[in-house]
Amino acid sequence: MTESKPYGRDLVGYGEFPPRVQWPEGCRLALSFVLNFEEGGENSIELGDAHAENFITEVPSGSPLYGARNVNTESMYDYGSRVGVWRILDLFDEFGFPLTIFAVGKALELNPEVGRAFAKRGHEVASHHWRWIDYRDMEEQEELDHVRRSFEIIKEVTGTTPSGWYGGRTSLNSRRLAQRAGFTYDNDAYDDDLPHWTYVDGKPLLLVPYSLDNNDFKFSISPGFSSGEDFTNYLVRAFDCLYRESRGIPRMMSVGLHCRMSGKPGRSESLRKFLEHVRSHDEVWVCKRNEIASLWAEQFPPLEVSLD
Repeated sequence: MTESKPYGRDLVGYGEFPPRVQWPEGCRLALSFVLNFEEGGENSIELGDAHAENFITEVPSGSPLYGARNVNTESMYDYGSRVGVWRILDLFDEFGFPLTIFAVGKALELNPEVGRAFAKRGHEVASHHWRWIDYRDMEEQEELDHVRRSFEIIKEVTGTTPSGWYGGRTSLNSRRLAQRAGFTYDNDAYDDDLPHWTYVDGKPLLLVPYSLDNNDFKFSISPGFSSGEDFTNYLVRAFDCLYRESRGIPRMMSVGLHCRMSGKPGRSESLRKFLEHVRSHDEVWVCKRNEIASLWAEQFPPLEVSLD
């Protein structure tokens, strides 16, 4: 048998015996709601991109429009920034639940009023890169400039220093560049129900896995969620499974929202149904992702690694 080469993925994880994290006040389940604020930072001819945006809109089968503006798509995005974000913020105020905002830097620059509202209402603002575009083929130095700009605009608009990073449409360099720019935990992972450590250039970086199944973006793909009831039912089932399992091992659940999707009246009512379901359960810690990251690092610090 020949010796296999190192495989740059961890397919084992915690295995049969996950760590027994202690969430605050003896809670069984940590529940994180993420609101993606992307509007204005998406692909745009006016911003020098090759094509107009076609991702996460009300037209699931839409194709990119090259060399010209797509005013319909722009208008759908604009709804999220003009109306949807405020509806979601008011809904979470009503329930007293915190959010982590994955904020695209350009979106904050174009609508700083929303960014100030995030901070005023006590939500965490994490970086969602500088633009909501595909960074796969961008030169490393240019992407580093974007990462740093996103860090600085969050500080400027919100008055807070971001610790969380979520690129979304990332390159192979994004994680390393985010750590270099000063971000201390990364959400670009979908591989677990609990945080875990990785090492980037020999330095530890905490991954707080996000979710693309408990996520309203699936209204924009086919097959996906075709009705608000689909979304509510799926979230309830995911919550109930994790809540039941957490009798033995505490778990974490993430829910992804978008201003232009869940901010629509019909979908916001479906989201409300899930929030009511959450509120009917005890021992649930509804929290921000930086709180999860901080607690995990305290209880499970990274192991020392040798660079020899």
